[in-house]
Amino acid sequence: MTRRTLAIAISVPLMVALWLTAAIVPVPYVTFTPGVSVDMLSEAGGQERIQVNGHKAFYDDGELRMTTVSVTRAGDSVSVFTAIQAWLSGDDAVQPYSAVYDEDETSESNQQESAYMMTTSQDDAIAASLREMGYTIKPAVEVYTVEKGLPAEGKLQVRDRILSVDGTRISDPAKVGELINQHKADEPVKFVVLRDRKKVSVAITPVKDDGRLRIGILPNAGYTFPFDVSINIDPKIGGPSAGLMFSLAIYDTLTPGSLTGGHHIAGTGTITADGEVGPIGGIQQKIPAVRDAGAQVFLVPSDNCEEALGAERGDVQLIRVKTLKDAIASIRTWVADPDADLPSCEKESK
Repeated sequence: MTRRTLAIAISVPLMVALWLTAAIVPVPYVTFTPGVSVDMLSEAGGQERIQVNGHKAFYDDGELRMTTVSVTRAGDSVSVFTAIQAWLSGDDAVQPYSAVYDEDETSESNQQESAYMMTTSQDDAIAASLREMGYTIKPAVEVYTVEKGLPAEGKLQVRDRILSVDGTRISDPAKVGELINQHKADEPVKFVVLRDRKKVSVAITPVKDDGRLRIGILPNAGYTFPFDVSINIDPKIGGPSAGLMFSLAIYDTLTPGSLTGGHHIAGTGTITADGEVGPIGGIQQKIPAVRDAGAQVFLVPSDNCEEALGAERGDVQLIRVKTLKDAIASIRTWVADPDADLPSCEKESK
């Protein structure tokens, strides 16, 4: 065997071992990749994504597309190859695990928080769109989460409006916990909730946890709406970043005519009940997702504009928005004249 042959015989297995190690050994990083985008004017399972009861609905053509980002889950890890691939990609991103998740954060706790933020986002979107239409929205206290394995499971539901606890009228979410903790562990608590516009009475016996009595719900400030609006979206999708697109789809569904004029419009941003649009994370991954889906316009929260300009967006026009009212006005202007002078991220950067 020559020296050359011997060197090859030794180096090839070493290289294979190194490649296998890089493919298997985890590194403490999180990857961000373009996720699914969902047209909120479409149907899912044979039903419109925006469901309305008690008000006329106007379903029409065009798209109002929300966006998502696929993120490495809390508690999971990625390989060296995966991290390098995301770093080299023009559409993906990679960050240190500690910059994204807390040390004690789990996939389950992260999903619970995301589900809570999604529920809040939907309620705020409904409130913002109805206020934009001129409706007066009153506050309420709602069930936002129900924990599995705790006494409230199967008795209370997410979006139940809590009217009273043990006969005491509820107007503050904190009051619910106070009243529960006035009981003994084996003493049932009487709830009256509004569900599907009907009063429902339930008795729930709390359990002791870290010195406090719990039934396993998170009550939060919600709203009383003049009619029912619900959003048909995959429960696996969480977080608050679709708030703006939810509110636009609701507004379009509840008002005559097509807001989009049949065009494909996408966007992102949180929404408050007063219609203010807030920044989100992962915008450089969200824009490529809708670029590939054929979107012509992307609505960008003003505070995200600088980052959005770094995305590989193709021909997608970036329109800067600060409020729901801004977004509606810009869409209408663009539909009437795609070459109109609109607030843009490019202008903000100059």
